[in-house]
Amino acid sequence: MTEAEIVNWRVAVGDVVEINQPIVDIETAKAVVELPCPFSGTVSALLVAEGRVVPVGTPIMSVEVSSPAEPSAEGEAREAVLVGYGVAHGTTRKRHLRARSHAPAAAPTPVAMSTGRPLAKPPVRFLARELGIDLATVAPSGPHGDITRDDVQRAAAAPALVASTRVLPTVAPPVRGERIPVRGVRRAMAEAMVRSVSTAPHVTEWLDVDVSGTVRLVEQMREHPAFAGLKPTPLTVVAAAMVNAVTRTPIINSSWVDLPDGSSEIEVYSHVNLGIAVASDRGLVVPNVRDAGSLSLSGLARAIGELTQRARRGELTPADSVEGTITVTNVGVFGVDGGTPILVPGEAAILATGRIMDRAWVSNGGLCVRPVMQLSLTFDHRIVDGAAGSTFLSDVATFLESPTVALA
Repeated sequence: MTEAEIVNWRVAVGDVVEINQPIVDIETAKAVVELPCPFSGTVSALLVAEGRVVPVGTPIMSVEVSSPAEPSAEGEAREAVLVGYGVAHGTTRKRHLRARSHAPAAAPTPVAMSTGRPLAKPPVRFLARELGIDLATVAPSGPHGDITRDDVQRAAAAPALVASTRVLPTVAPPVRGERIPVRGVRRAMAEAMVRSVSTAPHVTEWLDVDVSGTVRLVEQMREHPAFAGLKPTPLTVVAAAMVNAVTRTPIINSSWVDLPDGSSEIEVYSHVNLGIAVASDRGLVVPNVRDAGSLSLSGLARAIGELTQRARRGELTPADSVEGTITVTNVGVFGVDGGTPILVPGEAAILATGRIMDRAWVSNGGLCVRPVMQLSLTFDHRIVDGAAGSTFLSDVATFLESPTVALA
């Protein structure tokens, strides 16, 4: 991790904090995590505003720490550094507020002063939202320049007075739509997609498959005691099909590696960490099932179900989304037949599965109606040639047509 976004401050200026107390929620490219305070004291300044993305090692909070061993000495200010314990090079020692007033250039600037964002604790912000009060119009009365609950309630009781103090533009342009900040997972996903299409030559192949056998197998799994408490789906069988097909075409489960001397290598993996693309409220995430080739059908159903639920609840950890080797994305859940998926950077292939639809199908010279799924395989043409990509896709299709035979 090289940078993170400040999502939500859990403390405000003037709060007393203890060692290991969660002080802020930060969002990396993979997950939202709590950052604990590495020392105890009183918060003197929040140095980074919510919504800002900063590099690792950036001071984000200043804490006044009293030294019990030197009762006559004044407190010293320490800065909590992103990310981790200790102060290292991010520690600055200053005198107390009185001493800092003699050298204002050296003092950290609080968030409210540097960004214009009103300083208020989360409960106060919540109250303001409930009452429809713009904190930028509220005069703070707190001891550290922060807005209190009483300030918000007074503003709510006198809306006309607040409105009269606002400076309105001469001409208010009409509002057309909205601008959504690109942060956290969405920002990381966008950067990854641009990097992927800029470095890897993408080729996509399609194949329609009669998945009658897969549908029957899923129905049997749902009735089998080994799957009690689980929700096996066609994606469970697709995962097994991909793992099986990798054994015949191992080059599909690989990565292109550029070396420092300018040469390149292809790293072919002996294990399959199967990425599962999940659409969450935070954006697209791709956690992976570790060593998927070692799991049974019930093991795959359990692993995929747990990862999907954790992703949608925002409970993934950074470790869940690294070291993937090949990915599957189920676009069929959105009611579409297929697409041209973009490779996860560092992987050689990604398979998209479409919805299952009853369609006219020719079988044994006769016309019938069968449940049909479209498969879309995108691969890195630097690594995978047309023959290897086609073989892998055909093997996945054969497995889905007769999964019980393939698993026998």
